Amino acid sequence: MVNRKRIVAFFLIVLVLGGLIGATTTNILGNIKLGLDLQGGFEVLYEVKAKDGEKITETTLSSTAEALNKRINALGVNEPSLQIEGNNRIRVQLAGVHDQNQAREMLSTEANLSFRDVEDNLMMDGRDLVEGGAQQTFDDNGQPSVSLKLKSADKFKEVTEQIVNMGAPNNLLVIWLDFKEGEHSFQEEVKKEEPAFLSAPRVSQVFSQDSVSITGNFTLEEASTLANLLNAGALPVELEEVYSTSVGAQFGLDALDKTVMAGIIGILAIYIFMIFYYRFPGFIATVTLSVYIYLILLVFDWMNAVLTLPGVAALILGVAMAVDANIITFERIKEELKVGRNLKAAYKAGTNGSLSTIIDANITTLLAAGVLFYFGTSSVKGFATTLIVSILVSFITAVYGSRLFLGLWVNSNLFNKKPGWFGVKQSDIKDISENYEAIDLPTRFDKWDFIKPRKKFFAFSGILITIGLVCMIIFRLNLGIDFSSGNRIEVLSDHSLTKAEFQEQLETVGIKTDDIVISGDTQNIGVARLKGEDILNQAEVAELKVKFKEKYGAEPNVSTVSPTVGKELAKNAGLAVLIASIGIIIYVTVRFEMRMAIPAVLALLYDAFFIISVFSITRLEVDLTFIAAILTIVGYSINDSIVTFDRIRENLKKKKRIKKVEELADIANRSLRQTFGRSINTVLSTVFAVVALLIFGSESITNFSFALLIGLITGTYSSLFLATQLWYVWKAKELKTKGTLITYKEKRKKTDEPQV
Repeated sequence: MVNRKRIVAFFLIVLVLGGLIGATTTNILGNIKLGLDLQGGFEVLYEVKAKDGEKITETTLSSTAEALNKRINALGVNEPSLQIEGNNRIRVQLAGVHDQNQAREMLSTEANLSFRDVEDNLMMDGRDLVEGGAQQTFDDNGQPSVSLKLKSADKFKEVTEQIVNMGAPNNLLVIWLDFKEGEHSFQEEVKKEEPAFLSAPRVSQVFSQDSVSITGNFTLEEASTLANLLNAGALPVELEEVYSTSVGAQFGLDALDKTVMAGIIGILAIYIFMIFYYRFPGFIATVTLSVYIYLILLVFDWMNAVLTLPGVAALILGVAMAVDANIITFERIKEELKVGRNLKAAYKAGTNGSLSTIIDANITTLLAAGVLFYFGTSSVKGFATTLIVSILVSFITAVYGSRLFLGLWVNSNLFNKKPGWFGVKQSDIKDISENYEAIDLPTRFDKWDFIKPRKKFFAFSGILITIGLVCMIIFRLNLGIDFSSGNRIEVLSDHSLTKAEFQEQLETVGIKTDDIVISGDTQNIGVARLKGEDILNQAEVAELKVKFKEKYGAEPNVSTVSPTVGKELAKNAGLAVLIASIGIIIYVTVRFEMRMAIPAVLALLYDAFFIISVFSITRLEVDLTFIAAILTIVGYSINDSIVTFDRIRENLKKKKRIKKVEELADIANRSLRQTFGRSINTVLSTVFAVVALLIFGSESITNFSFALLIGLITGTYSSLFLATQLWYVWKAKELKTKGTLITYKEKRKKTDEPQV
């Protein structure tokens, strides 16, 4: 008899959730902070250097950060990010800032105001000013000026008296900002059209007041900026820019629109696939995945986290990875139905049997994501954050959400004796009295022997590794500036570009390079790279931005990486992969055994190396997001291997003892055949999302998406044709040495026996 109350409960829950999602999503989306790559802005990493050889302390860093924060507040930037990193670095991120040149100049200017005579002798400095006493004013002619409040009128009287006594034409009080001994000289600067000093008023009488006005050829904006700088205070240190990246507002808007569209297409493709293959459970999966997406956005809002372009990609990828937990459960339920259990019993056994597999698969992926978060910077850290949140939320929705919704329908009795709704044909169902188990069930892959041709798989993989090594030696990697240092200039033009035209425009601002790539749907994106030690300084970047905005209609993206930071990023990337691998070996050893852990890690290292080789051959640029892709595939590959090893462990438990290698080969083959469908379905669903990103997403993450696609294919290959085969080889050697292998089940029984 159909229990309609459970069906009504399902629809009520869905209606409530749908209403909640519809009512709050717009507000949540409006609250989420977008990274600078999605709305424009810039990020800069400063190395803090003490003046006069003093030591950098925590107090020094804190006071410097406070001074920078005051300047940021003066710019009126919404929700800036300012972080102290290590012992001598400060990272500043300003998303949505309109005038990036003004912001960079205001941040890096030391704001050391000094009053000097024509011989550059110091008369007064910023210490003589009242704190916060600078104001933007207007002079007698209505021109913008800056009024300063002085601490001592008597001192100003002494200074002006000395200047008057110098006599014409030397009776000038030269006002400097950031005067540098040995670099600046009034006698030299006064000859220039745009001198480095602010102004040099003539002093013809002695003043005894406590205020002074700085006049010059200021615009209103320049006068206001100077007043804000002086009020923010002089920086107690020197700041050296070691890394920076800026994104034009148009670039950010374009990237956001394209990536969101790619996400919608990819997610719809996943939904269609799930419903087509898994029927009613697939429909339930689409409901829980929709809730999953909403929860991700809600958690991001609560965390006040910054959503970056790779973060959006991670969200889309997270949907595909969340599908995996559903697929594992649904495949288990199908197996239990095929052995003859009724729907309720199959549902209970399937959900219970899949739980440990899902937990193991998620924890190993979390290890890789955690390492990526620790070593990542900026947008890569944003990607890792989204991936971690995605894994945790997907576990909740897939394990509890899907089971709640599917359980309501199963216990409603509506689908009793309707296995077709769960993707199982009546002809495939065995009689329960025959005592079939999942290990005995035939599969569509029974003719495939995964173990016998293992030497061919090893040889084929070895050939690919050899080819990859040769290519790496010959071609090496096309390292981006993240790892090689230099500048990257990206232009989004309002018309089609040619390499010759772009090169000519670069030469107008003194930049010479042959490393230019033109791309985009209408050939309207130009990318130029300048590698090496000679990187553009702040003034050159400012000039480039102004001229290119006039020429192409949008502000270009400019990234700068110093040699020091480039080496650090390369070192951290290698450490990230190494630490992730060690962590996975330890976890898999504890949960399974060492003979499973080593093959799993060798398989994922093979995947990582294969991706690197492909990038070497294709000459695609290797940047920070490439490392994010590598570590994502590391997590994905181990996920796939864990599912197979979990099934091997389960099938081993059903054997009391193993005395022949043929038995071992049979277990390995059966396990691979039973999980093969799940592996293919999972990679297909993930490929849908990645291909959508590759085709419809922003050009900024094209290389990232391509690396993921290659890694998904390679990861599936290594899990199916390398990891298990390696386990079999080592396990067979153990069997030959010991003569008999005792199963996990018997080991536990022996442990539980009382010791005499």
